[in-house]
Amino acid sequence: MDREFWLQKWHNNETGFHEEDANPNLVTHFPALNLQPNQRVFLPLCGKTLDISWLISCGYEVVGAELSGIAIQQLFEQLDVIPHTTKLGEITRYESHGVTVFGGDIFHLTGEMLGPIDAIYDRAALVALPPAMRTGYTEHLRTITQCAPQLLITFHYDQAVLPGPPFSVPDREVEQHYQNHYHLACLSSHPINLKGKVPAHEQVWQLTPK
Repeated sequence: MDREFWLQKWHNNETGFHEEDANPNLVTHFPALNLQPNQRVFLPLCGKTLDISWLISCGYEVVGAELSGIAIQQLFEQLDVIPHTTKLGEITRYESHGVTVFGGDIFHLTGEMLGPIDAIYDRAALVALPPAMRTGYTEHLRTITQCAPQLLITFHYDQAVLPGPPFSVPDREVEQHYQNHYHLACLSSHPINLKGKVPAHEQVWQLTPK
């Protein structure tokens, strides 16, 4: 589940994980973060999600991180804008009005590059990573965002029945990664049929810095 796995997915147009509308959990629960217009929302491993368009339409400034250049190109095509690009070492910054995307390995993204973040929306990053990578990811995310408030979406299901991604991230693991730094509140937990193959619970977490 390394970078080549995801690059190949985008290269082969195997993007069944891409949703055709803004995620309903985002629309329902994002107001819980109590952000003001023009505040900056970070979407790690953002792909070309239409959640970005929804956030922009609500008046927020969106900042994303994405490994695949194909995904970034398609995202800006969806937005119908041509971004200004700047090379920052191993990271490329793509900028247009209301949206900035940092292209490359998120572990090469620094807090200095990212700038101030008012909230994190993690719909498809934590659940996209295998267990061996999740601790490093959550530590890095906390560092570069200075523990910004977060809306996190996870799945909980029998991993033996269906290999990820998306991976099962049970409650106790969310606590393991975040409880020392955040107050955790589960805003929603509802049953779904994941990929039409396995019963699962989709959970929405609000993480408030301690």
